[in-house]
Amino acid sequence: MGRLRAYFLAGILVTAPIAITIYIAWWFISMIDGHIRPLIPAAYNPENFLPFSIPGIGVLVVILVVTLIGAFAAGYVGRLVLGVGEGVVARMPVVRSVYSAVKQIFETVLANKSSAFREVVVLQYPRVGVWSLGFITGNAHPEVQRLSADEIVNVFIPCAPPTAGYLVMVPRREVTVLGMTVEDGLKLVMSGGIVTPPDRRLREVDAAEEPEAGPERRRA
Repeated sequence: MGRLRAYFLAGILVTAPIAITIYIAWWFISMIDGHIRPLIPAAYNPENFLPFSIPGIGVLVVILVVTLIGAFAAGYVGRLVLGVGEGVVARMPVVRSVYSAVKQIFETVLANKSSAFREVVVLQYPRVGVWSLGFITGNAHPEVQRLSADEIVNVFIPCAPPTAGYLVMVPRREVTVLGMTVEDGLKLVMSGGIVTPPDRRLREVDAAEEPEAGPERRRA
């Protein structure tokens, strides 16, 4: 019974991550296909000429359309049309604020020079003695910076699981930058602390000592 229990747990460890990943990917593809497939003209829908359905055709259509829009926007006519459209949006009281904020977020995140979510930090929040994990998203607004002589940074503290979070503005000296990557930090948050990434410093020390220990092992 002990061996059967161990085999059963090993099977769960192997199959559960694969099954959950496939399920999420299939749900995402099916959701996009369900919204995009009805918009494809019948003359250009290959499923009307095949005896079976093609999963992922909606995703391919979205990728193709977004790429074509990007190519059009990069040209002179596209920039002209985009400027006129943004001018119209800028005259709408509520829409212009939402559009401007969303556009600035995407431009900041997608820019290669952006420092957003590049550093994983810990800070004492919401009180002294309680440590929270966060991500530096950039420097504080100049009006906030004028309140202190220290450098103020924006830190996003996600919830676990990360469905929401808090934005705090604290002096840089009060945050401690960790050696873990952003991916490891997100794994730690998403798992609620169950998945603890290994210490990168220990791995770097072990990697540096391995070449030195090689000749000694061969002599032994």
